Amino acid sequence: MTLSQGSPAPAQARPLSALVLAGSRPGAPDPVASAEGVAHKALIEIDGQPMLARVVAALKTAGIARVAVITSTPEVNALAQDLGCEVLPAEAGPSASVAAGFAHLGAPMLVTTADHALLDAQWITDFVADAGEAADVAILLARREAVEKALPGSKRTWLKMADGAWSGCNLFLLARPGAQGAIETWKAVEADRKRPWRIALRLGPGILPRFALGRLTMAEAIARLGGKIGVAAVRVAARDGLAAVDVDKPSDLADVRAILAARKSR
Repeated sequence: MTLSQGSPAPAQARPLSALVLAGSRPGAPDPVASAEGVAHKALIEIDGQPMLARVVAALKTAGIARVAVITSTPEVNALAQDLGCEVLPAEAGPSASVAAGFAHLGAPMLVTTADHALLDAQWITDFVADAGEAADVAILLARREAVEKALPGSKRTWLKMADGAWSGCNLFLLARPGAQGAIETWKAVEADRKRPWRIALRLGPGILPRFALGRLTMAEAIARLGGKIGVAAVRVAARDGLAAVDVDKPSDLADVRAILAARKSR
């Protein structure tokens, strides 16, 4: 892996690419896009830029030259091409889209989402550096204390483990070809984020009592889950709690706009 500001890597390492998920969930229209009158929330303007443009700019500032966007929305497709990105059609679900992106881009590949409006190049650099050279798969998570310090009153879904309560940051690293096998498992874990006991069950029946007694850490759970599918998986703690803030609902969008307005006024 190579990044303009990242940790040292072997001279012949393949450059890091990035996949941005900008698909649409089947069923009801996205409430944020509907409230803003656009075809997809990736098109919502924040501080004069569409959300997707902000995400792509952060990736490129971090030194990632090759960026692909997964979408089936024509307007997002056109914007992605204007931004110099490759475009791939969205698959039936997120895991299938990530698998298609991984088949297209190969390892190492960073995965993020088009609604990660506050994404910062330094977060990307820090994440890759903190994942280390030995990881096949890395997942960025933020501690509750860090999120609440950065954005008091933030309403999020927390995974409570022995080493604290955690929130996802929509930033994943598939560092080696073998990470392909982790995609389906990773998505299944994400789907169970409100039912952590089911995640513990995936680690084997002997783990459930440790989870129930509050003795299972997030780092151990991710490492063990990776071990069951033959990959080295690591939990990386976000250095900035704002890394957990994405735009899932109108109140999130209001928070993001307020954060950026406060920065401009300093």
